[in-house]
Amino acid sequence: MSLKLACADFTFPLLEHDKVLDLIALLDFQGVDIGLFEGRSHLWPSKVFEDVRGSARELVGKLRDRGLEAADAFLQTAPDFVSLAPNHPDPARRRQARDWFARTVEFATECGARHVSALPGVYFEEEPESESWKRCCDELAWRCESARAQGVTFGVEAHVGSIVPTPAAAAELVRSVPGLTLTLDYTHFTRDGRPDSEIEPLVAVASHFHARCARPGRLQTSFKDNAIDYGRVLDVMKQVGYAGFVGVEYVWIDWEHCNEVDNLSETILLRDYIRNQEKLM
Repeated sequence: MSLKLACADFTFPLLEHDKVLDLIALLDFQGVDIGLFEGRSHLWPSKVFEDVRGSARELVGKLRDRGLEAADAFLQTAPDFVSLAPNHPDPARRRQARDWFARTVEFATECGARHVSALPGVYFEEEPESESWKRCCDELAWRCESARAQGVTFGVEAHVGSIVPTPAAAAELVRSVPGLTLTLDYTHFTRDGRPDSEIEPLVAVASHFHARCARPGRLQTSFKDNAIDYGRVLDVMKQVGYAGFVGVEYVWIDWEHCNEVDNLSETILLRDYIRNQEKLM
């Protein structure tokens, strides 16, 4: 397996974006996971989408100058999971979410990225869970088709607080939506105390992968406290023929204790561990 490693630009939110890209290049990553997080990343969708092609051209130049490539464009439409969820009951909000997704696919294509990630949606308390689920499947099916038409692979990240908070639910969603894949992040399940063995069947339906350290009770933790066997993860990737990027994805936000580790040091430690494990395969 020829491993492609990326680093998330949103790992280092206190640096200017140009300096983040400088740092990722200095860390010898091949790719960059681009965060399009409204209100909390370097690149906000509401600003980027004012001139999609111009924004993409500017970013492509910066990546090229540093020997980097865009591995993924990760859309988060709002600082919360609910207000612009793809399966929101309000048709106007769904239309905006669709519009922003379409622009994300355009942006990714212009940047040379062949992968887009987004959040899957949530359950809405004011309606039966079956309605939230059906609307989620319908909206994600539209996104899969829209992305496929542009030669882009679409993956959702099953996360804490989402409509798919367990490995079983994530697998069911993929089965329910033709063409859907996962941007797989073990840590959202590890945080809930689920063992690797329960999560690893999802590798077979993953098109992008987020790697960081976690343990029961902590979505993000230090390498020394890590509970995820990334050596085993790489073995499973090899077995199933995983061909996507592995994005080292530490975050620094005041949520789920995700601002309590040294992102730079932990990124280096996990990067080196993954590279060393690959050499042993």
